[in-house]
Amino acid sequence: MVSTLHDADAVLARLNFDLPPERIAQTGAEPRDSSKLMVVGAEIEHRIFSELPDLLRSGDVLVFNQSRVIPARVMARKPVVNGQGGGQIEVLLLREEETNLWSAYLKPARRAGNELWLGEHRAEVVGVLDDGARLLRFESDLKPHLDEIGRLPLPPYIQAGEDDSVWRERYQTVYARENGSVAAPTAGLHFTPELLSRLDERGIERAYVTLHVGAGTFKPIQGSVADHTMHAERYSVSTETAQIINRAKAGGRRVVAVGTTTVRTLESAWDGQQVQPGEGDTRIFITPGTPVNVPDLLITNLHLPGSTLLLLVSAFAGEQRIKAAYDAALAGDYRFYSLGDAMLLENQR
Repeated sequence: MVSTLHDADAVLARLNFDLPPERIAQTGAEPRDSSKLMVVGAEIEHRIFSELPDLLRSGDVLVFNQSRVIPARVMARKPVVNGQGGGQIEVLLLREEETNLWSAYLKPARRAGNELWLGEHRAEVVGVLDDGARLLRFESDLKPHLDEIGRLPLPPYIQAGEDDSVWRERYQTVYARENGSVAAPTAGLHFTPELLSRLDERGIERAYVTLHVGAGTFKPIQGSVADHTMHAERYSVSTETAQIINRAKAGGRRVVAVGTTTVRTLESAWDGQQVQPGEGDTRIFITPGTPVNVPDLLITNLHLPGSTLLLLVSAFAGEQRIKAAYDAALAGDYRFYSLGDAMLLENQR
């Protein structure tokens, strides 16, 4: 029986939990693959992430999101006119909508026609989107200058301090290639080059997709699930990746999604029979009752209560298994959220 969005409200309420602030990971495990890994199937097993090759089979396909986080948080300034102005504006760049036109959140907000300066780069507010984001028109290409003027947009629950130099490496997956995310696909933060080599040696195949994670990943569901608007995120699936996944599924081999962003990409590219190559924007919202067709296993972190990601993992593994897993994590010493520990979930289908 397929759940309705009204049922999803009830699921989210039943999965709600209180998390002591000290359980929110402020640093990642070192080495990365020394984090805990909860294996959730018919039973719950407690392992270490470096043991992942022992939990997978030769012929399994691991699918990674290769998006790279950009230094999207920039302190801009208002122009000085007749000795007035020059105040600071916090800018969170979301994505380049077209050449030199970016969507962004501004704090404090600015009206259409206002201008601001990001370093030496002038921008004009040329529009306002439905979610309150502004459209900024730049006079030249901003991307080559972001490393100089921007900071990584770490989640609000991480106390990062003023110097983000250490995060330039630590808040990226070791296989990140395509610039465009404003948040890391955090399930991938547990992988090391050495672990990837061991997976290769076990005959576990790799494939890569791209989904540029938007700021909506931090947005909790407020009110009814039915009223929640998913932000559009840009994704792409190459012909090679589609062929690798489709061959695996046709041969009865397992597909393992690394992260919820990978699940959302694969399900967006699924045509009912196969994964299709291509690119586009997705607003896919996976809630309990939504079939998850492509991945058989999912590697993911421990998510925020009241979040779209908690609904996604419930759709994937089943509400009862997720409830049991989160109860076990809370009772144990698992660390939560972006830099915390991981789970390996089995598709309930």
